[in-house]
Amino acid sequence: MSRALLNLFFLFLVIQFGSNYGSLKEQTLDLQKPNLYNPKLPPRTLSSSKKFEGSSNLVNLRYHMGPVLSSPINIYLIWYGKWAPSQQLLIKDFLLSISTVNHRAAPSPSVAEWWSTVTLYTDQTGANISRSILIAGEYSDFKYSQGTQLTRLSIQDVIAEAVKSKPFTVDHKKGIYLVLTSVDVAMQDFCRAVCGFHYFTFASRVGYTLPYAWVGNSGKQCPEVCAYPFAVPGYMGRGGPGALKAPNGDVGVDGMISVIGHELAELSSNPLVNAWYAGEDPIAPTEIGDLCEGLYGTGGGGGYIGQVMKDGGGRTYNFNGRRGRKFLVQWIWSPILKACAGPNAMD
Repeated sequence: MSRALLNLFFLFLVIQFGSNYGSLKEQTLDLQKPNLYNPKLPPRTLSSSKKFEGSSNLVNLRYHMGPVLSSPINIYLIWYGKWAPSQQLLIKDFLLSISTVNHRAAPSPSVAEWWSTVTLYTDQTGANISRSILIAGEYSDFKYSQGTQLTRLSIQDVIAEAVKSKPFTVDHKKGIYLVLTSVDVAMQDFCRAVCGFHYFTFASRVGYTLPYAWVGNSGKQCPEVCAYPFAVPGYMGRGGPGALKAPNGDVGVDGMISVIGHELAELSSNPLVNAWYAGEDPIAPTEIGDLCEGLYGTGGGGGYIGQVMKDGGGRTYNFNGRRGRKFLVQWIWSPILKACAGPNAMD
């Protein structure tokens, strides 16, 4: 489509729909639970139901006989660039909340309850993805060993650098390697096509085949893309929800946490890209996080995040974590419900 025709098309959309949506106000739901909140409810004309979470029997999610992470999971964190201790602690609290099942330590709806959907996936022996996640080691690459502009291949060089320095052992059976890049690091396709990704290292590059994931801090580069809904694109204007208040006051890192959850769920269920995914192309699979992108609560779908919660300071969240932390994390596809699911669901 030519640029001129494209501009006319968007102008038509603004004229056609702008008057209908521009008058809508942000609203708190009257459900006798005043902390429940949805920044924009879907129009009533869509359905009388409040469920828009993409439930479908048509999603062809299949198991391709590969391994899942059924043993207790050891996470090896690689901090690339400059990180504030408070940012590191926030991310580590999220990761450790996955195994925090004590309701006093993390009340319902909790991160651990969210992860229970991930644990429904099994391998060919019937072994479930593990509930146990441990931070087994950390490495700080604060000197930017591969520069400030990375590619998918140079991320493997970052991992190789960490492994060679031996701050932690090479863990073939239980280990996954999580590379987190600071706000000043650019990544190939970051903001344009990806906010995070996972794969496995090449033995020719790292010396070992290790499952890994990368997630970048989008706080300065593209918060409206990778930290949504804590920042919103300008094109949404008055027709979309306003930016929501980040639960921990850091738009970039709070946005990262949902992406980290997304990638960990997919890495656990498809570590070598031959286990759980939909579609016929293992190079570009649709995985259990992809199926629920942008959904955080009941009523989500079509650009609406769904019913979430607000604390006394107006900060938005859907799950509780350890040490009183609150997080906003996307839902995961349930193989039992054949729908996106989370512990804060209302139906």
